[in-house]
Amino acid sequence: MPKKANTAPKRFIREISGVNLAEVEVGQEVKVDQFSEGEFVDVTGISKGKGTAGAIKRWGMSRGPMAHGSKYHRGNGSLATIRDANRVPKGKKMHGRMGSETITVQNLEVVKIDLERNVLLIKGSVPGARNSYLKIRTSVKK
Repeated sequence: MPKKANTAPKRFIREISGVNLAEVEVGQEVKVDQFSEGEFVDVTGISKGKGTAGAIKRWGMSRGPMAHGSKYHRGNGSLATIRDANRVPKGKKMHGRMGSETITVQNLEVVKIDLERNVLLIKGSVPGARNSYLKIRTSVKK
């Protein structure tokens, strides 16, 4: 792909839709001068991975009683198998891998633009760990 565009290999390559194709050439690096201060943007990134988590942490379920001989503390509870052909229904909220999902945070405000360092300062939290790659585009809903 970089060979076709006559550029050096890049670490982060994305296809951008909704841009006037007359202004952008293949392999061109997109800078922050496309945005303006006070504009609202949508930020997409991959959220932090949290590994295998139980149903309480992953889905916010409540725990069982902790005293008086109860042996149900942090389990999922019933799986509703009797009424549904003795199998676990698809999409059942259970324990499993948490995080590492593509998340979009909408309507974040651009506070400042630094053209020299090619940096965009955004008010609010964005998905992902430090130094991770983000896709920023103008807001859809504002």
